[in-house]
Amino acid sequence: MRILITAPYNEDGRKALADAFGEVIYKSWKIQNRAYNANELLTLLAESKADALITEHDEVTEEVINAFPDLKFIGVCRGTPSNVAVNVAEKKGIPVFHTPARNAQAVAEMFVANVITFMRKTLPAMEWLKEGQWNNGAHTSYLEFKGNELAGKKIGMVGFGAVGQTIARLVDNFPCSIIYYDPYYTSENTNYEKAEINTVFSEADIVAINLPVTEQTKGLINKELISLMKPEAIFVNYSRAVVVKREDLLEALESKRIRGAIIDVFDHEPPDEIDNKIIHRPNVLATPHIAGATFEVEDHHVNIMNDKLMKWLESVRVQN
Repeated sequence: MRILITAPYNEDGRKALADAFGEVIYKSWKIQNRAYNANELLTLLAESKADALITEHDEVTEEVINAFPDLKFIGVCRGTPSNVAVNVAEKKGIPVFHTPARNAQAVAEMFVANVITFMRKTLPAMEWLKEGQWNNGAHTSYLEFKGNELAGKKIGMVGFGAVGQTIARLVDNFPCSIIYYDPYYTSENTNYEKAEINTVFSEADIVAINLPVTEQTKGLINKELISLMKPEAIFVNYSRAVVVKREDLLEALESKRIRGAIIDVFDHEPPDEIDNKIIHRPNVLATPHIAGATFEVEDHHVNIMNDKLMKWLESVRVQN
């Protein structure tokens, strides 16, 4: 079997696949600093004569799958295979594998880092220092930038999957209390309180959005829910932008209805005018979709994908 890999994939992972499956053709999208579009992917699949594909961000459209209906599998090195026409693959009998939780540790660590940075007013304090404003007495900065500790805060999770659970484990010893809304999961840890979504928004000091994109979650976080938040509460979204009605969030930030927001995802990337209004708010800590951007994440997705593919290969051999 010939496997075309366009996702970043370390040498050990590629060797393991070659040993188990046959040949690996490696054409990471990083070569051109952007994902392959559908036409480019069609060319790569044709030139490589691949029997299977492992991708990350590339456009695996209906056209691509229809052109190569005999692919043995499609691997997607992402938390959800949102760049793949999964329904078309299913109709063709092509299994689609993905790598949930590959970036859970990375996102959880950045969540903790940026929540503390925001609560301690670290960034404005650094700018104040660099601008030479420390000239009004020794205690000026101590008074102006006094912040809050993370310890003792209640963190409300909207969605309690791999990222939410990893955050919960990291903050256990601060300590923080956890309340979560997730209709599909109930934690065995009785220290974590399951609740309705309204309760999460009304009781939490920090509301963390950890939702995938589905028809049910698009626009789920709206003015009605945001209005339930405490005035000193902080809104955090490191999942997907489309689950939040951004105009409702912007209104809450502009009116100072809530303390602020920590945002890593936007409706338009690069940002459009409304996104930029959110980004440039003084009560917003915004980052350019980098919460999952660590070198270790690539190793994680290789390990997860290889494990799934080895189990799949064994099951195929058993059936045959």
